[in-house]
Amino acid sequence: MISLDPVAAVLLVPLGAAALLAALPGYRWPSRLNVLACFISLLFALSLFWHRPVAGNYLMIDDLNVVFIVLNTFVGFTTAAFSASYIGHELHTGRLTLGLLRFYHSMYQVMMFGMNLALVANNIGLMWVAVELATLTTVVMVGIYRTPEAIEAAWKYFILGSVGIALALFGTILVYLAARPVVGESAGSMVWTVLITQASDFDPALLNVAFVFLLLGYGTKVGLAPLHAWLPDAHAEGPTPISAVLSGLLLNVALYALLRFKMLLAANPAALAPGPLMVALGLLSLIFAALMLYRRYDIKRLFAYSSIEHMGIIVFAFGMAGPLGNFAGLLQMTMHSLTKSAIFFTVGHITQAKGTQTMADMGGLTETHPVLGWTLVAGVAAIAGLPPFGVFMSEFLLITTTFDRQPVLAAAVVLGLLIAFAALLVLLTPVIFGPPRGRSMRVDASTLPIFAHLALVLLGGIFLPPPLVAWFQHVATLLG
Repeated sequence: MISLDPVAAVLLVPLGAAALLAALPGYRWPSRLNVLACFISLLFALSLFWHRPVAGNYLMIDDLNVVFIVLNTFVGFTTAAFSASYIGHELHTGRLTLGLLRFYHSMYQVMMFGMNLALVANNIGLMWVAVELATLTTVVMVGIYRTPEAIEAAWKYFILGSVGIALALFGTILVYLAARPVVGESAGSMVWTVLITQASDFDPALLNVAFVFLLLGYGTKVGLAPLHAWLPDAHAEGPTPISAVLSGLLLNVALYALLRFKMLLAANPAALAPGPLMVALGLLSLIFAALMLYRRYDIKRLFAYSSIEHMGIIVFAFGMAGPLGNFAGLLQMTMHSLTKSAIFFTVGHITQAKGTQTMADMGGLTETHPVLGWTLVAGVAAIAGLPPFGVFMSEFLLITTTFDRQPVLAAAVVLGLLIAFAALLVLLTPVIFGPPRGRSMRVDASTLPIFAHLALVLLGGIFLPPPLVAWFQHVATLLG
């Protein structure tokens, strides 16, 4: 029997764990506590299916954000489990010290707190603060190795992220100004549950300008081209668990904030239709990232551009909107988070075993490290949209609904997907099936998180439980 408010719990558990981890020395017990805290947060998040507290002025749970909060806590938990063995290897090789490990584990929980807070915030100002907190936390974690390349990547992330968050702040202020004549100067002018009920009376001109700034601001966090420059460096130079979190979680948090404001515009019939802008940026990101895959030599940078490609697909889907478009967007977002984090789990262990991230210096993985090699095969097949994985299902839904409404756009999406698939095939075939290259060090690989994610992605392509389908259909309707 849960006596603690589950919404408060998904915030207090990581916050309390962060304080405790900051004081605990050593590696073994802090890594276990990190996993335990994430597991407890997941349990409280799952309880939101049955117990949904009444919304207040600052926190709320509805049908939209419960999708995100459960996915966020689940991937946070599995990444913490992967991180336990990965970071242990980094400690053994001397890349990290015990002092940095204490900082790493504490910051991991602060990051989870920031992302959870952004997802459950009922105040658009509080949501902005939470997104910024999560961003700043990942910035310092990207630079944790203290190498010149890692510091440069962290600074690039910080500068571009600061520009994006400043644009998002300006857009948030414009939404407040649009709401103030209708709602008044009370705190209600920034409360989401108040805004959505009265959005039809807001000044449409202010809402239009606000959404442009919000799309650019939060779009920077989503990793949309041409606002993506921070993302490949952050993936390549930071610890691999942070790469998994960036692709699997943080990009989704920024997308969630964008969807909230999209719903406000959709509720105002005189406001700008946000769909065409999202479709344009999403398609640009898809095509650009697909082409850029061909010039990647670092395996983590390769999958960073793959994340840009897939976030483009997701934003495109939500831009097309409609019941099928939004359903495809939700399914693609879920499947991408599970698949890409599984890929980064695998890649993290591979780079430790090979001692390099350069694809030219690694090869024959199915021979030297069969488990990691074949899980990478499964992950690449899934992220490329091959059946029977869940990404195929979401992309198939998106292409069919787009072809029915805009055949030219559907053809452009298919072209982008084919270009990206060919790039992954050309670049990764020698790595996986070629002659063995590089060292073949054995690592303590935690494969359970990898198999758990890939099993869920496979299940998503074969069978979606009817309650899950009904839930996604309802959320798709809410998104307009």
